[in-house]
Amino acid sequence: MEMSRKTFLSLGSGAVLAAGLMTRGRVWGANDRLRLACVGVRGRGWAHARAAGARDDVEIAALCDVDAEVLENRAAEAKQALGATPKTYRDIRDLFADDSIDAVTVATPNHWHVLCGVWAMQAGKDVYLEKPISHTIWEGRQLVAAAKQYGRVLQHGAQRRSDPLWQRAVERLRTGIIGEIYWAKCVIHGVREPFWFPQEETPPPSLDWALWQGPAPERPFSRNYVHYNWHWFWPYGNGEIGNNGPHWADLVNWMIDKGLPIETHSTGGIFGYDRDARETPNTQLVNHRFADGTLMQFEVVNRFCPSSPAVILYGTAGYMEDNRFYDKDRKEIPDDSEPGNVDTTRAHMDNFIEAVKAGNPGAANATAEQGHIAAGLCHLGNIAYRLNRSVHFDPKRETFPGDDEANALLTREYRPGFEVPKLA
Repeated sequence: MEMSRKTFLSLGSGAVLAAGLMTRGRVWGANDRLRLACVGVRGRGWAHARAAGARDDVEIAALCDVDAEVLENRAAEAKQALGATPKTYRDIRDLFADDSIDAVTVATPNHWHVLCGVWAMQAGKDVYLEKPISHTIWEGRQLVAAAKQYGRVLQHGAQRRSDPLWQRAVERLRTGIIGEIYWAKCVIHGVREPFWFPQEETPPPSLDWALWQGPAPERPFSRNYVHYNWHWFWPYGNGEIGNNGPHWADLVNWMIDKGLPIETHSTGGIFGYDRDARETPNTQLVNHRFADGTLMQFEVVNRFCPSSPAVILYGTAGYMEDNRFYDKDRKEIPDDSEPGNVDTTRAHMDNFIEAVKAGNPGAANATAEQGHIAAGLCHLGNIAYRLNRSVHFDPKRETFPGDDEANALLTREYRPGFEVPKLA
């Protein structure tokens, strides 16, 4: 039996929590198939569907996308490639009202991530949520609170946490192989071409533009927003540091375990083009300082640039580039137990499915709290960039003491009906 969207949205928090706990109490039999829905299936969400659909114990039961053309094409592909005939939904509220769905994966634009995750957990569903886990620091904390309050599995889409190569690197790091780490660096290089806005445009008939905007302030439609360049506009995305940065920020957090910093400085801009409509920088340097003095840096370059290691750690006895270790004489320290390569998308999805079937949120390799810290490291860099000055942060309270201007950027205004609930 399915509850209506109206019923789902009218449930009080107590009723929603009770429904969620009842769902969590399910005991999975050896032959039971988990019914999974994928939200936002043009790109990354389709990778979710293929990874999960390859398992015998998973049924791709539903697909959801605000673009009817994308939805129709993916439904046809699901039937051919996965042997599934999924239900299709344009509106996630209708999907979440379907109580036959056990879990969802989410690959929407960033501005939808937290609300989609919270609504899903309130409806008693476990969630695989793509990076960045949030659009702002405040709403990331609400997502963490929701996962705890509703007792759901929340897997952050940091698939390297399920990669044996990186797991081994962390294991070696824990032995003190390069001494005490004093500086971590995340390098994000990749060319992004310029673009500009045409004159007034009408949304294509297949796209529900109002629903696509969801929690964000209403803007006129432009083809430059859909389906990718929304990354470079503050109402929808978080720039390149919020696009690829969370992967590397999560790795650094995993390795050095410092949480969020106490001071952040950022500088940058849009370089190399005479005309570019983006709002976020294509070049950005971010420096974080943690309470114990440890440093962390992001280097973002979206112009012509060399290929560089994505993560570098500097220690008192050597250094690490990606998952390779070197001593103080720059000689590589060999590893006799180096694991082989795996499909990290599949491995991370497998971990999520196993955590769901075990009813164990703690079994997820990338939890809500870890995703919140990874995203927060990127958000803090953007706040300092937008203010064009250093900011001082209290990581325990997650506020900027005495700084109203910076505190205003910890959250955003929501369109009526699309507010992220305050849970923490």
